[in-house]
Amino acid sequence: MILSGKGKVVSVNISARKSVKKKPVGQGCLVAGQGFEGDAHAAGWHRQVSLLALESIEKMRKMGFNVNPGDFAENITTQGLDLLSLPLGTRLKVGEEVLLEISQIGKVCHTKCAIYYQAGDCVMPREGIFARVLQGGNVKVGDEIKVLKKE
Repeated sequence: MILSGKGKVVSVNISARKSVKKKPVGQGCLVAGQGFEGDAHAAGWHRQVSLLALESIEKMRKMGFNVNPGDFAENITTQGLDLLSLPLGTRLKVGEEVLLEISQIGKVCHTKCAIYYQAGDCVMPREGIFARVLQGGNVKVGDEIKVLKKE
């Protein structure tokens, strides 16, 4: 059952190393309990997938920075969904197959990323969210994201 809102995937991003920008790949395969195949952050922990809204990236662009999806090391760049309004435990249906559960809102940056050194600021710690992969499958640009009622 829909709780509130829906959005869409505007970029799928992967990197082989941590603490670097992720490369937009158009589509990727999420593995249940792990994350994206080929991504450095994929592991059996609570931050298997990271999401950041395009609207957050736009804030940095308005400050004069040339930034794009993936630059903040997010796996999925969303549009049209207020990520920060979603409480822990909220489930997201992505495309036809994937089921995510929000496990963390924001993060502490213990090491500064490439964006921080370029811009002196990074929106990911304040506006990014993280999720566990409950049900894997393919995710691609254009997929709908639906907010589901917390079970």
